[in-house]
Amino acid sequence: MSEPRVLDVRPIIKAGLEPFDTIMQTVGELAEDQDLIVIAPFEPVPLEGVLSGQGFSYQAVPLEQNEWQVTFTRNAG
Repeated sequence: MSEPRVLDVRPIIKAGLEPFDTIMQTVGELAEDQDLIVIAPFEPVPLEGVLSGQGFSYQAVPLEQNEWQVTFTRNAG
């Protein structure tokens, strides 16, 4: 199992930018057995839907100060 890739999108959002393209580029760079951990200032529900549709499961965990850590795992198969 590869080490998970961690992507903290808080600085992107704080700068007033949309992190979706960065996230999708990172997804494209993942190894088959590599998880993606996204850290965001809110639960990224639309992203969870998009990646679920691309064969990922996810686990969203609230952190302090209304921030979220979401781990995306590619489903076997």
